[in-house]
Amino acid sequence: MKKSVFLGTLATAALVAGYASAATLDDVKARGSLNCGVSTGVNGFSAPDANGVWQGFDVAVCRAVAAAVLGDPMAVNFVPTTGQTRFTALASGEIDILARNTTWTFSRDTDLGFTFIGVNYYDGQGFMVNRALGVSSATELDGATVCIQTGTTTELNLADYFRINNMTYEPVPIETNAEAQQQYLAGACDVYTTDASGLAATRASFETPGDHVILPEIISKEPLGPLVRQGDDQWADIARWTLNALVAAEELGVTSSNLEQMAAGTNNPEINRLLGTEGDLGAMIGLDAQWAMRAISAGGNYGEIFAATIGEATPIGLARGLNAQWTQGGLLYAPPFR
Repeated sequence: MKKSVFLGTLATAALVAGYASAATLDDVKARGSLNCGVSTGVNGFSAPDANGVWQGFDVAVCRAVAAAVLGDPMAVNFVPTTGQTRFTALASGEIDILARNTTWTFSRDTDLGFTFIGVNYYDGQGFMVNRALGVSSATELDGATVCIQTGTTTELNLADYFRINNMTYEPVPIETNAEAQQQYLAGACDVYTTDASGLAATRASFETPGDHVILPEIISKEPLGPLVRQGDDQWADIARWTLNALVAAEELGVTSSNLEQMAAGTNNPEINRLLGTEGDLGAMIGLDAQWAMRAISAGGNYGEIFAATIGEATPIGLARGLNAQWTQGGLLYAPPFR
């Protein structure tokens, strides 16, 4: 979920990325499907349902891109990746886009040779403990055993926080969220630390979620978002503006229920440009005029996707918070469609 701490992986991924930056749009069209890298399973964000169909907040981004490019939101091959394998999968061309709770960092954007297309969830690292421990603050975790996902900067954030607070801890390395859940519930660690949204998703999967507490401290900034390989500006633009279309649609009041009506034409020029009834924005990125309309129809606008997958009415139970529209006190803000 965060910056890799393995320099060898950085160098290798950057090298491979140089060979994998051809016209992705042509490859996706020729294949007839989008290859999307996701997690190995984080409820609410990316996980297969009982029928094996991938669902979730991050999954919805890939379905929107597939709808925009191919006209079919189901034309997606989901490739599970871990913190260790995700960047190699993207750099090598195994996947066309990575939508896996990945933090936008300097080195990933530059040294690794990737392009983040935006932020779809503003997050931060937190801590979860069993309520029976009687702990109400992370400052009370001196001497704790802590489950830490490998291939992330969770270790660095954790080390900094404990050092600042003059505390010690014993790390318990894990590779996947499923392994973390197993180890945590088995008592192999007192604490599980990862992005706060991931903690909420993990807790929601427990038989007795109320027995576990997410502590109030947030110890880092984790702007999470999809990313693509550097060197293919057209593909980056398609992915970026698809995400922007979902955000803008919410701000402009375009929903899955009124989309057809809005697409017939409105007195708002930006809505008309977004939905292709005015201007020719689609042609600028190699798509037709209805690309954004298809993207929005795949799962609704950003707010609809949030509410259906991770919102307060779901088992995950996340409030919008920083992920509210800028007009509602949040950080979400799509550049103008003009």
